[in-house]
Order: sequence, then structure tokens, then C-alpha cells
Amino acid sequence: MKNIATAFVKAKKAFSPALKDKTNPAFRSKYADLGACLEAVNDALLENGIALYQETHEDASGVTVETVLLHETGESIRSGKLHVPAAKQDPQGYGSALTYARRYSLMAACGIAPEDDDGNAAASGKQRQDAAPPAQDMSPKARAGRLTQGVKDGDAKGAAIAIAGWDGDLREAVWKLLDEKTREALSANWPAA
Repeated sequence: MKNIATAFVKAKKAFSPALKDKTNPAFRSKYADLGACLEAVNDALLENGIALYQETHEDASGVTVETVLLHETGESIRSGKLHVPAAKQDPQGYGSALTYARRYSLMAACGIAPEDDDGNAAASGKQRQDAAPPAQDMSPKARAGRLTQGVKDGDAKGAAIAIAGWDGDLREAVWKLLDEKTREALSANWPAA
């Protein structure tokens, strides 16, 4: 585990934000799709000798995904299985659940959260020069604000998965800063172990 741990810490320092550049018409909110999440971490992982892949597991009611980080030495880190029920028992329902599970498993495994995109930067196709710092560089207060906003934006599950991936001390510090409504939404959406 020594090689992959060292490589992962180096990669994490180079992660980009997963930009919320897609719109969910049902909730009228923006979200970071699977491609944006992969784009946020893939180059940094590969530059540090880590390949990311996702395993699917048999599941009668939805999909179960596990993100695995595999180091070039053969060492690996497994994120734990994430189950997402399929809203409909048809190919489209399972496909949606699979995409959702892959996205949130990836974010939890890598400790990233979606970031809002700047409209002008999105229109011009340029990266933001004034982007907010990556989540790992944020204060507990800023993280609490981001989680609260995620819940308000209708993404309580994503916010819960994000905070669940943080180390215990950081998670506890941020939890103390959250209002009761946000805590309740996060608790109701806490990922299954």
C-alpha cells in the first residue's frame, strides 16, 4: 500500500474541479456529468501511475459499482460498493442508475465534489482562471457552504457521498458547521457501507 498511497496523495494535489456544466431539466439545476468527473481526476492519476476502473456487480433491483484505483506496482485501493436502485426496471432505468453510481462512486473514491462553472468561461471554452480552490484546499467552513448548496440544489445524495469520503476529523469539523436541515438531508442520503 505504500506505493499507491504516495502516488494517490500526489495525484490528489493535481485534481481539477468537476465542473457542473450539464443541466438537469427535471430539477432545473446544474450537475457535473460522469465525463466531467473523469476529466477532473484521470490525467493526475495516470501521471502518478494509477489507473482508475469501475467494477459492476450483480444486482436485482438496480446497479452496484465499485471504483478501484490500480497502481502500476499492482497495489490497489477499493472504494467499497455503492448500490443505486433503478427507478424503472428497464434498460433506460438501469443505464441511468449505472451512470449515477459510476459518477458518485468516482467522486467518493477520489474525494472530489462538483464545482459551479463560470458562464463566460463555459461559453468561450476556456478554463476559469479564478476557479475556486479544489476541495482538498478548502476550509471546513467553505466545505460546509458547498455541502449546504449541494443540498439546496437538489443533490443531497452527492453531498452525502462527498462528505462520507472525507477523513473523520475533517468530516466532524464540517458537520458541526452545518445547519440542522442540511444534516438531516445528508443523513437521509448517507451511502450504504
